[in-house]
Amino acid sequence: MQAVASGDPAPARLTVGIVSAGRVGSALGAALERVGHVVFGVAAISDASVRRAQTRLPDSEILPIEEVATRSELLLLAVPDSELAGLVRGLAETGVVRPGTIVAHTSGANGVGVLAPLAEIGALPLAIHPAMTFTGHDEDVTRLGNACFGVTAADEVGYAIAQSLVIEMGGEPVRVAEENRTLYHAALAHGSNHLVTVIVDALAALRVALDGPGLLGQQIVDDQPNGLAERLLAPLASAALDNALRRGQAALTGPVARGDADAVAAHLAALASVDTRIAAGYRALSLRTAERAGATPAVIELLEGR
Repeated sequence: MQAVASGDPAPARLTVGIVSAGRVGSALGAALERVGHVVFGVAAISDASVRRAQTRLPDSEILPIEEVATRSELLLLAVPDSELAGLVRGLAETGVVRPGTIVAHTSGANGVGVLAPLAEIGALPLAIHPAMTFTGHDEDVTRLGNACFGVTAADEVGYAIAQSLVIEMGGEPVRVAEENRTLYHAALAHGSNHLVTVIVDALAALRVALDGPGLLGQQIVDDQPNGLAERLLAPLASAALDNALRRGQAALTGPVARGDADAVAAHLAALASVDTRIAAGYRALSLRTAERAGATPAVIELLEGR
C-alpha cells in the first residue's frame, strides 16, 4: 500500500529508498531509520558512497537506481543540484516510480517544479532541504536534530507530510515558497560558505602574525588545523556570530564601524603584505560593513579607492 493512500500524511513506517549515499543522503537515511522508517535500499556508485552506505545504513542493500525507485514509498533524491533534473527526467521516462510515491529531493536551490515529470505520473513531490553543512562524519546525524529544513510542496497535503518527516527527524520545518527557493539558497550560501572563507583567510593572516618563538611551552604555529591561531580566533568568532544572531546589526564593532580610517588603511597594507587576495576580501567586506554601519565619508572613500 502506498503511503498517501491511507489518508495519513505521516505513516508510522515508510519504506524508504535513497538515490546517492552522499553525505546528505546517508545522514537523512540514518535519521529516518532512528525514528522507525525502513531504508531498504540505496543507490551508491562511487567507492566512497558504498562505504558510507555500508557504515551508516548497514541493513540497507546497495541496489540499482531503478530498483530503489520501484520499491520505494518514500524516494529520497540526494544528488547534487546539477544532476537532479536529469535524474528526474530519467526516472519519469522509464516509468519506474509508482503513482502515489512520495518523492523528495534535498536540493536547496530547487522547489518542487524540478519534480514535475514525476508529479505528472502520480508521484507526490516534496523539497526538503536541511539548512546544515555536512562533513561525512558522525556529527552529521546529531546536527540534524538542531537544524531547520526548508520545505516546499505542491499542496497542503504535501506540506503536512514534509512537516511530519522533518519533525520526526528532530528538525524544524520552515515553509519556503516555490518562487523564493533560489533566494533562500543564496542567503544560506552567503551566510555559511562565505563565513568559512572569511575564517580561513583570517587564520592564514594570524599564522603569519604569530610566527616566531612562542611563550614557554606554547605550541609552535604551523599550518595544521586546531592550532594556536584557531584557539585565538575561536572565542572571538563564536561570540561575534552569537551577537549577530541575537542582536543583529548592533553587534558590529571594530575600526570600520568606529570610522577609524587610519586603522583600516593600516589593516589593508598589513594584509596585502601577506596575500593581496585576503586584502581584497577585507576591503569588499569592510565596504559593506561601512554601508551598514553608516561609517564616516573618510572610511567609505578609502574602501572605494577614491
